[in-house]
Amino acid sequence: MIRVGIIGAGKIAINMAKTLQGMDTAEGYAIAARDYDRARAFAEEHGFEKAYGSYEEMLKDPQVDLVYVATPHSHHYDHVKLSLEHGKHVLCEKAFTVNEAQAKELFAMAKEKGLLLTEAIWTRYMPMRKTLNEVLASGVIGTPYMLTANLCYIIEAKDRIKKPELAGGALLDIGIYPLNFASMVFGDDIETITGTATFNEFGLDLQENITLIYKDGRMAALSASTRGLSDRRGIIYGDRGYIETENVNNCEGIKVFDTERRLVASYETPKQITGYEYEVEACVHAIENGETECPQMPHEETLRMLRWMDELRRQWGIVYPMEKN
Repeated sequence: MIRVGIIGAGKIAINMAKTLQGMDTAEGYAIAARDYDRARAFAEEHGFEKAYGSYEEMLKDPQVDLVYVATPHSHHYDHVKLSLEHGKHVLCEKAFTVNEAQAKELFAMAKEKGLLLTEAIWTRYMPMRKTLNEVLASGVIGTPYMLTANLCYIIEAKDRIKKPELAGGALLDIGIYPLNFASMVFGDDIETITGTATFNEFGLDLQENITLIYKDGRMAALSASTRGLSDRRGIIYGDRGYIETENVNNCEGIKVFDTERRLVASYETPKQITGYEYEVEACVHAIENGETECPQMPHEETLRMLRWMDELRRQWGIVYPMEKN
């Protein structure tokens, strides 16, 4: 049984705690927050054995096998590095870091120490990813030439979106999902990536349109917004029909349509605890096999997604405070 320690006691940590309660290969063992009383309340509510009022204190606990970093992505670099320095395997929430340079340093460190380090971009680990790949490979929609994907929530007022010091904006928080959807479906052999955005008073992106042009002529049109609600769909267009994926953030089903727009097949999502269990299972398997990365989200894929987002931010003139030092 892999014992998991969580850094950060926010909403996403609660989701992970609920996930671990339903698993038989990993357990929620320790929680660390900046405030001990908050950590203790979290531990009592979710059945964790240990509660710590500092991250370093938890990382010194020899019983912690895997650390789940659940803090804002502005702090991921520091918290992952601290965990690796204490000899811990790490599963870090998305966006993995604020830029590619930070991630490169952390991956090199993990490999040097022989520790697992992977990004918790849950859509990469889910079984519906394999289902979608199989449907595409069957040729049911012929040759796919274009895809669209969107993810929009009404969250612009949240600190993690509006504050530069938290590496805010739509891109790293939700735009990352349409980008990963495009990567999973069409791959990464792109010719160009371009985007347009609107900004808040601090110069952070509130909503954006992103276009990927692939070297073979395929195209991905992606959008994300923190100001309005969307249907969250990912649609793949072929010359014999199209595939509709409901919710690119956590697939709720796949539908296949022919050239007459008639539904010809549908695939249901397997029952899940929360959806987080798949990334944890991947970590358990990797740790047992002495691996430093998960095949579902190899280090190079995390670096590529950050490289794409670095380029988009360059086009928009967005530099986070921690990048100016």
